Amino acid sequence: MTSRPVALVTGVGRRIGIGAGIAEALAASGWDVAFSYLTGYDARMPWGPDADARAETTAVLEGHGARVLSVEADLQNPDAPAELIGKVRDELGPVRALVMAHCESVDSGILDTTVESFDRHFAVNARAVWLLIKAYAEQFDAPYGTGRIVALTSDHTAHNLPYGASKGALDRIVIAAAHELKHLGLTANVINPGPVDTGWISPELAEHLVAGTPLGRLGTPKDTADLVAFLCSPAGGWMNAQLLHSNGGSQ
Repeated sequence: MTSRPVALVTGVGRRIGIGAGIAEALAASGWDVAFSYLTGYDARMPWGPDADARAETTAVLEGHGARVLSVEADLQNPDAPAELIGKVRDELGPVRALVMAHCESVDSGILDTTVESFDRHFAVNARAVWLLIKAYAEQFDAPYGTGRIVALTSDHTAHNLPYGASKGALDRIVIAAAHELKHLGLTANVINPGPVDTGWISPELAEHLVAGTPLGRLGTPKDTADLVAFLCSPAGGWMNAQLLHSNGGSQ
């Protein structure tokens, strides 16, 4: 029996989320999957924690034949990224695909963002991405050309300043990885999925967003997951150092 490669997907806190969709797509395409989540983040958000998400996600992934590991990780802690990568390596094997779908996202602008919020956004959305990539590279043990790094970004900045600014830093970190880690034979790409309906979009906002999208609908987690699965596949191995707008043409 051929062993399955190991993927780590961060930010899988809710079944309705993009992270859960990505984890399922990877499991369905032949990966063993570790995923991280942070109950405290969802508890701070308007939607609240999804108490059954961990068990339900695990069952879905196992249904695709994957070995599964779920880990609670507070990526604001600078030690957490290396600890997470190490735990996955010890329990499932070296991580071959690192997919970063986690984020800190609390709306605020230039005049009302606090220093605490600004620092938290950069710790989670930028610093943790760097530290995850660093730890991933240090444990990387796979044939040249098979490693994959993918991260999710956003171009929403106005009135969402710390989120958008930290995502801009994320873009540069991931693209730098494609060049600095070329000796490992991996690819590193960023995806901007546009407006994806994961329960945070009001009916009024949905109407506005749909009107600005040529395809006339919002994005779904599967839309992003399909692209991630492609980028992580052998067929996606020539896509590298790119910021991809997989958003239906949203303006």
